[in-house]
Amino acid sequence: MVDVEARRRWPKPDPDSGVEDATLLILEWLGEQGVGAMIRIDAERLREGLPAWSSAASGGPLSSGLRADGASVAECRGRALLRLREAGLAVPF
Repeated sequence: MVDVEARRRWPKPDPDSGVEDATLLILEWLGEQGVGAMIRIDAERLREGLPAWSSAASGGPLSSGLRADGASVAECRGRALLRLREAGLAVPF
């Protein structure tokens, strides 16, 4: 059961503000579908000038795990959403 007070603190989707603002909502939605998911930044990769953001998802309706990397959180999340949709998950954000 989701804590109603906690839910009020979560960001509201705003289509004009970009995918970064929807990231927590996407992660919550994935969890509700039985998918374990995360997004992280790797400081070492950042220092090396490599794409430092990573997103991973597995479980639930996914037949195998998915990973997406990007130089920004928006690029990473965009690539992750594309891969999730290609895997058959219609993410509503």
